[in-house]
Amino acid sequence: MKAYEIINLMDEWAKPYYIDKWDNTGFQIGDGNKEIKKIILSLNIDDVLLEKAQSAGADMIITHHPIIFKPINNIISSDYKGRLIMNIIKSDIVVYNAHSNLDICKNGVNDRLAGILNLKNSEVLSSLYQEKFYKLVVFVPEGCEEKIRDVLGKAGAGWIGNYSNCTYNIDGMGTFLPLENTHPFIGQKNVLERVKEKRIETIVREREADRIIEEMIKAHPYEEVAYDLYPLENKGADYGYGRVGDIEEISMKALIEEIKRKLTVKNIRVYGGENKKINRIAVCGGSGGDFIYDAYRKNAQVYITGDIKYHEAQLAKELGLILIDSNHYDTEKIILPVIKEYILEHTNEKIEVDISDINSYGFQEY
Repeated sequence: MKAYEIINLMDEWAKPYYIDKWDNTGFQIGDGNKEIKKIILSLNIDDVLLEKAQSAGADMIITHHPIIFKPINNIISSDYKGRLIMNIIKSDIVVYNAHSNLDICKNGVNDRLAGILNLKNSEVLSSLYQEKFYKLVVFVPEGCEEKIRDVLGKAGAGWIGNYSNCTYNIDGMGTFLPLENTHPFIGQKNVLERVKEKRIETIVREREADRIIEEMIKAHPYEEVAYDLYPLENKGADYGYGRVGDIEEISMKALIEEIKRKLTVKNIRVYGGENKKINRIAVCGGSGGDFIYDAYRKNAQVYITGDIKYHEAQLAKELGLILIDSNHYDTEKIILPVIKEYILEHTNEKIEVDISDINSYGFQEY
């Protein structure tokens, strides 16, 4: 299987349009046409991981965190990052990463974290945007409607929940007068034509509307295609960071032990609430200090994340919100088995996918 095919597969899940404006992630190093037989998964890439990948004969490394995050001015051997990139290129290893898009997408980092902790009625903690919809209406001559419906469905139109290819069809009469410099599919120049037509209505996502219309026009028999695009008030899916939801009532002591067990960590930092009963929590994989107020606003009693700073903890105290810092690494490592399962389930060819056992957290606990 080619590297670009695996990248396209990952992009189908952690779609590039989910990438936040501050982020730099995706296909970063290597040959997209390289044949891939072995993949190493890790949260980060460093010289230790690269050495492991080289020893294992890996063709590709997929990480959560980008190796090239901020702009770099040069790639030189005297610099750690430059040396690492040079060695990756020399090793002919493809590097791809999914960062903010994997945090945001369905079944990504935050959905996985919410699932492990058994959140019910889960919703997005901090919304970036809500999907917008349009109604696309196109008029098609009788006999061509099946072809156009098929093209619309394959292009991504007509999704309502778990139903695809949804359309509504009405019989009607179209009229037009072909003028000079026209090449009508039906009728003659300077003769008013009356044609039996189908009005096909379907729903499209805003982000896909232009592409779907382009595909529809390519397939349509008319020289000039009559279609309408109407904005809808239907509420689409909410996309953003973190999740918040309900849990069965539990003591703080029991919740702490459950988090340690489910995230396989020895120690976590807890700020406040020793004797409280908890039934609503918020979670955010990685560094979620920016979303403390969101957790409070959505009535969470406890907020579980990583990389909490001193003043963020003070804010939580003022809001009456309990904080649990289970560190950046341990709130994100849970996604690696999900990536492995996803790749293996969606590939027909034999590919070996290994999760690195290197703890790239870096800190040692004593």
